[in-house]
Amino acid sequence: MTTTSTELQDRLATRFLRYSAISTQSDSAATVVPSCQGQWEFARLLAVELEEAGVRDIHLSDTCVLTARIPSTLPDDVRAPVIGFCTHLDTADSGLSPIVNARIIEHTGGDIHLGEDQWIRRKEHPEIDAYVGQRILVTDGTSVLGADDKAGVASVMEAAVRLMADPMAHPEVYLAFVPDEEIGLRGVRTMDLARFPVDWAYTLDCCERGEVVEATFNAAYATVVIEGVAAHPMSAFGVLVNPILVAHDLIGRFDPTQTPECTQGREGYIWVDAMHADQSVATVDLNIRDFDRTRFEERKEQIRQIVDQVRAAHPRARIDVTFEDVYANLEDSKTPTNAIATRRLLDAMAAVGVEPIHRSMRGGTDGSWLSAQGIFTPNFFTGAHNFHSRCEFLPLPSLECSHRVVMELMRGASS
Repeated sequence: MTTTSTELQDRLATRFLRYSAISTQSDSAATVVPSCQGQWEFARLLAVELEEAGVRDIHLSDTCVLTARIPSTLPDDVRAPVIGFCTHLDTADSGLSPIVNARIIEHTGGDIHLGEDQWIRRKEHPEIDAYVGQRILVTDGTSVLGADDKAGVASVMEAAVRLMADPMAHPEVYLAFVPDEEIGLRGVRTMDLARFPVDWAYTLDCCERGEVVEATFNAAYATVVIEGVAAHPMSAFGVLVNPILVAHDLIGRFDPTQTPECTQGREGYIWVDAMHADQSVATVDLNIRDFDRTRFEERKEQIRQIVDQVRAAHPRARIDVTFEDVYANLEDSKTPTNAIATRRLLDAMAAVGVEPIHRSMRGGTDGSWLSAQGIFTPNFFTGAHNFHSRCEFLPLPSLECSHRVVMELMRGASS
């Protein structure tokens, strides 16, 4: 195992704390990209830091996609693969405060007191026992920590700054920082791929030390709009069609065992994510997820069939359903040629003494979209735990390991 560096951990922690102080909680109700002003503030800060480090071709798009290039220091006649790193600017809205008050604590064992009456309890989160004696980043219990994905941003930014100051020969590297990943990968879909001309790329958007992700869900949204017939209760007999009750009928026809809380591993689901209703119209939002493409399409067809059944049961209601694909399974884009991205990643992890933990992610990353566009983009760890919760925490030695893997990839891609 590579010896840890307190100085390096301090630099990474300082960078993370600077970034986490900017509120970048994305808003799914917004109709523009980015969905909050904080993401502009964050992107502009990163652009300044990159410029000060001497990074080239820094560009901030009108949708807050920041791209940049670290020039090659190899001889002109040496052709080496060009790699990229993509991390996201936003943090998730989990119904908590958008203001993050992060701090470093020394974990001496037992429960971790966050603030007020908020704790990370060993009974609920036994994973904290693995980090006794380590410094970890936590919140004050009022928000998510935002390691998803500011830990990834901090790891890549520190590597970019160090690489620009490093005389060691290295190939060309591209960077991308994108908004609104947490609300359906909205930002990366606006990315000008001509500004990210890489052979392959990596995202840093998952959890504990060692995690490697080459499989993600296929994902889609379905929206069912039910228009009823409004009437005053005194004259409602034979007239009123209550769209809320029709929506309940619709929801009740789905298999209650095929939901997020009842599935695991590579099992898919249909999730009734939200309902908005009044006496005239009800809207039901459904998330469709599956690793297998055939089953994924079958789940869409199941929704169509249920909508048809509900139409037949409520002929006076008008019911429409629309679908929107969000991202595809990363592993479907892997080929014998681009599998070199994973081999290089595993070599980099071995070089810093990190044992890989291969996971199928029950979610998606910006790399899911990039891979579908022809840029295979596996995902690897930042070291954080409990994303999207007030109990999120980030051990500094794990963040250091993530950063060292990034440095190995940036410097060793020509090997």
